[in-house]
Amino acid sequence: MQTAGLDFELGGDIEALRDAVRAFAQREIAPLADRIDRSDSFPMDLWPRLGELGVLGITVEEEYGGSGLGYLAHMIAMEEISRASASIGLSYGAHSNLCVNQIRRSGSAAQKRRYLPKLVRGEHVGALAMSEPESGSDVVSMRLQAQDKGGLYLLNGSKMWITNGPDADTLVVYGKTEPERGAGGITAFIVENGMRGFSVGRKLDKLGMRGSHTSELVFRNCEVPAGNVLGELNGGVRVLMSGLDYERAVLSAGPLGIMQSCLDVVTPYIHERRQFGQAIGQFQLIQGKVADMLTTLSACRAYVYAVGRNLDRLGNEHARTVRKDCAGAILYAAERATWMAGETIQILGGNGYINEYPAGRLWRDAKLYEIGAGTSEIRRMLIGREYFEETS
Repeated sequence: MQTAGLDFELGGDIEALRDAVRAFAQREIAPLADRIDRSDSFPMDLWPRLGELGVLGITVEEEYGGSGLGYLAHMIAMEEISRASASIGLSYGAHSNLCVNQIRRSGSAAQKRRYLPKLVRGEHVGALAMSEPESGSDVVSMRLQAQDKGGLYLLNGSKMWITNGPDADTLVVYGKTEPERGAGGITAFIVENGMRGFSVGRKLDKLGMRGSHTSELVFRNCEVPAGNVLGELNGGVRVLMSGLDYERAVLSAGPLGIMQSCLDVVTPYIHERRQFGQAIGQFQLIQGKVADMLTTLSACRAYVYAVGRNLDRLGNEHARTVRKDCAGAILYAAERATWMAGETIQILGGNGYINEYPAGRLWRDAKLYEIGAGTSEIRRMLIGREYFEETS
């Protein structure tokens, strides 16, 4: 299956990864995409197979079972999986970046040895629990409290909109260890499904990204060992904010996969669909729409891949130097993906509006990326603020 756009010369290892992930995703995931959406079912059997493919720990060092290929490689895998199924791509990103990469970056050697191998092999599913019912964009206003009881912490509160929440075995959870200190009193913890006091609340019925389960999580005197503090005590904001930069960068490849999937739908249709005695692809207005779609995808890929290359070049401790571009890449790609899915519906006309074709699913899935990992409005605020500070 071809991919529209330029040859971005990714390099031998990443090209080989892309080919392997694309072949797997188109063979094993794409045929299930419609069923996953309609049934809102999470294909748990995919996880160990993705582990065997080697994509669940792309940024993880080899000593913990990963491949250590870096962020651009991670983004390429995210793109190809999302091309086959955006919902599986989203769950993949939540697992491999929001959970696995946070433990890789901030965990102790003992924590990495304990948690990363099972996550990388796909024996466990990972998640990140940050947002709360009253704490979305204003994440530091979170209310979940973690009280030090000597040797363990008791977590009390709830989390909301947690991707992979109902299915996760290992979760990175943020809570207030010293609420009076505000942002300076937040700590990250590694929580295991099965710890006393932890439970999954209601599963959310979503517009799109169905099959990537999202839920509420409930903590009632949840007992977490002190050894499961991730990073420094009361240093959670640093873990959280730097993690958001990497999250935005990696997830920006999800919209790329959706845009390519839009072209996968449109390309055969403009050849096969005939009106007024000719293929609709011969009409200039259709050609103009396709030209805009192709150009948009190439522009988004160039931006997203450039951010990935810069993260790899600068190293793990320097994400802030490209913070506004991590936000910019997902801002631009997300909004263009929603537009492109809308154009796909328009080109297919009446067929685009019925569920026999995937155009509607692509639009519903694309819209999530304008909301998750910080809304488009928050991204614009961040970019403008960073630019103002840089130029002051």
